[in-house]
Amino acid sequence: MTHPKTFQRAYSRHHKEQRAADLLEAARVLGTREGVRAVTLTAIAGHAGVHASAVRRYYSSREEILLSLAEEGYRDWSEDVAARLAGRRATSDELARALTASLAARPLFCDLLTHVPLTLEREVTYERVHAFKAVALACVETLVTAITSASALDTAQAGDLVIAVIAMAAPLWQAAHPAETLTRLYAEEPGLAHLGIAFEPTLVRLVSALADGMTGRA
Repeated sequence: MTHPKTFQRAYSRHHKEQRAADLLEAARVLGTREGVRAVTLTAIAGHAGVHASAVRRYYSSREEILLSLAEEGYRDWSEDVAARLAGRRATSDELARALTASLAARPLFCDLLTHVPLTLEREVTYERVHAFKAVALACVETLVTAITSASALDTAQAGDLVIAVIAMAAPLWQAAHPAETLTRLYAEEPGLAHLGIAFEPTLVRLVSALADGMTGRA
């Protein structure tokens, strides 16, 4: 961590862009290591070597920084799923595994999925949330196209499946990564552990069953 006395103000456009990128990377590292809930603006600034009072020259808030990471996560996830499904004809189980494995490979994004509707979208400007929603919608469209090309699902069904995957992944991820007190409780009394404690296999089962139901109705 850079000591406050070494902080230097960025003046050129290049330096300002680099400083913004440093803040984003700091949030990414801290969020992955400590969990999104624990990330503070002060910690982001310190990790990036930026004085806390200067952060708002680049981002209006902690929430804006984290929403930018969620935006990044949507892009990465949709592009990865499209690559995994390209040129394939997938069963419901294979489709579920591709969607789930791609999410499991992006733990920070899975964590952010909980916080986006609860806090991040609510604490930024209209313009910023509008930009985020535009990106998220484009990514959902990429996912829908990949799913319809690789499976028996039509466009409406694929859209519902993506919405369901996002809605199920967020709480399942939190259940699979409980607080220290819950980890101790589950270790001492395994009978109290959630069914959703194993993120990937649980989500695969649920998504596969949902896709099977959709194709069955078709």
